[in-house]
Amino acid sequence: MGHHLDGKDSLVPLIDRLNKYPIGLFDNDKLRRILELLFSKEEAFVASRFPLEEATLPELCRQTGLDEGTLLPILETMADKGLIMDLPYNKRTYYLLMPGLIGFFEFTFMKQRADLPVAELAQLMTEYLYDDPEQGQGREFFGSKTPLTRSLTYEEHIPVSSVITSYESAREIIRRADFGAVGMCYCRHKKEHLNDSCKKGAPVAGICISLGTAARFMTRRGFAEQRSTEELLAVIDMARSLHLTHITDNIRHKPSFICNCCSCCCELLGGIRQGFINGVAKAAFMVTVDHTTCIGCGLCAKACNIAALEMKKIEGTKKPRLAIREDMCLGCGACIGACPTGSLTLIPASRPLPPEKKKDLFVKILKEKNRFTPFLVSGIKKKIRRAFGY
Repeated sequence: MGHHLDGKDSLVPLIDRLNKYPIGLFDNDKLRRILELLFSKEEAFVASRFPLEEATLPELCRQTGLDEGTLLPILETMADKGLIMDLPYNKRTYYLLMPGLIGFFEFTFMKQRADLPVAELAQLMTEYLYDDPEQGQGREFFGSKTPLTRSLTYEEHIPVSSVITSYESAREIIRRADFGAVGMCYCRHKKEHLNDSCKKGAPVAGICISLGTAARFMTRRGFAEQRSTEELLAVIDMARSLHLTHITDNIRHKPSFICNCCSCCCELLGGIRQGFINGVAKAAFMVTVDHTTCIGCGLCAKACNIAALEMKKIEGTKKPRLAIREDMCLGCGACIGACPTGSLTLIPASRPLPPEKKKDLFVKILKEKNRFTPFLVSGIKKKIRRAFGY
C-alpha cells in the first residue's frame, strides 16, 4: 500500500472528483482515513484524473501523463480492489472509476481481503455512514428527491386482481438478465469484522446477486461467482424464507443487482430507520391488516425490516393492535409470510415511475443536486475527442 507522504491533502483532488457523481462523499477526517487505506498515492492521483464516463487506456494516458507501461499495472491493481471497473468491449477495454457508494465501499467487503486492515475499515465506514446523518453522508446519499435504489415486492403476495410489471419482479429481473452471479453481502461481512452478526440468521456469502455487465466484472475480479438462472432464483427463495427485503437499482431497464436486506445489517434500510423514509423508492404496493383476524402476536413487526409495523397497546384490551406506518412501508411483502392468521395483504399504491435506464437515473439526481453541468460538458468533450480520433 502506497503512503500519502505529503499528508491527506493529496486526497483532495480525488474527493473533488468523486463528488461529481450523483452520490458523492461527505468530506471529513474519517473519509480521508478510509481513502488513505484504500488508495495508494499513485492510485489516488490516477482516480482523480478519470473523466466522468468510461475511458480507454490511451485516453487515460493523456489524462494522467503516464505511459501505458506505467499506467496499466496501476489500473489492474485498482480493478482487483474494486476501485475501478474494467469493461472489455469490441476488442477494447474501457475503464470506469467507481463511486464510493454504491461502489468501492461495498467492494471492499465483498471478498476476503488480506491486503487491507479490514477491522479498522469496518469501524471507520460504520462511523462515517451513521455519524450525524442529517448533515453527513446520510444526507448526501438519501437527500435527493429521486432515490438511487428501490424495493421489490414478493410476487406471491400480490393480489390476483393486480398486475405486476417485469421490472417490479425480482424473479423476472433475473430471468431477463443475460448473466448472473452471487457474492458476499457487504453489510453483513462488515458487521462480522465488528464482532456482530445478522439477527435473522441471513448468510454473509452467496446472498448478494449481481447481473449483466456488473456481474461479469465481479466474477472476473473475484467479487462474485457465476450462477445459473435457477440458482439465482433459489437465492431469492432462500431470502424470502428469512423475510429479507429485495432492493435493486431504481430503474426499469436492466437493473445491475438485487440485494437481500435485513433490518439489523443493511445500511440502505438503516437510512430509512434513521429518518430518511423516502431514501429507498417504494414498490407499487403497501401492506394492510384485517384487524378482525389479527391476534396481535407481533411476528409481522419482527419480520418488517424498516420498523414500519408497530404493536400498540390499546387501553381496556389485552390484545395489542397493529399500526402501520404507511409513509414508511416499502410494499416489499416481507412481513406477510410471518403472519400465522393470514391477516396481512398487499394493496396497490400510487408511486412515481422509475427512470428507464441508469443514465436517466444519474442525470435526474445530478440535476436535483445542481451537478449536471460538469457531466454534460465532459460528455461533449468525449464525443469531440472520439470523433477526431484522439
